[in-house]
Amino acid sequence: MISERLEKLVEDMVDKGVHFEDAVREFEKRFITRVLHRRDGSLTRTADALGIHRNTLSRKMGEYKIKRGAG
Repeated sequence: MISERLEKLVEDMVDKGVHFEDAVREFEKRFITRVLHRRDGSLTRTADALGIHRNTLSRKMGEYKIKRGAG
């Protein structure tokens, strides 16, 4: 099911001319925000859930202007 939904999303984005970098940034930002919200703003738990280092998470949050209370 997720594969089909993702395939449709990618198809729509390609059809609309969305650039690869923009798609990746938007996906990453939304993914991080969602996991951060589900982990009640805990950077350590969010980084663990994402499988990335806490410093990487902090850097990405700064890059995407994600607040700890975002969700």
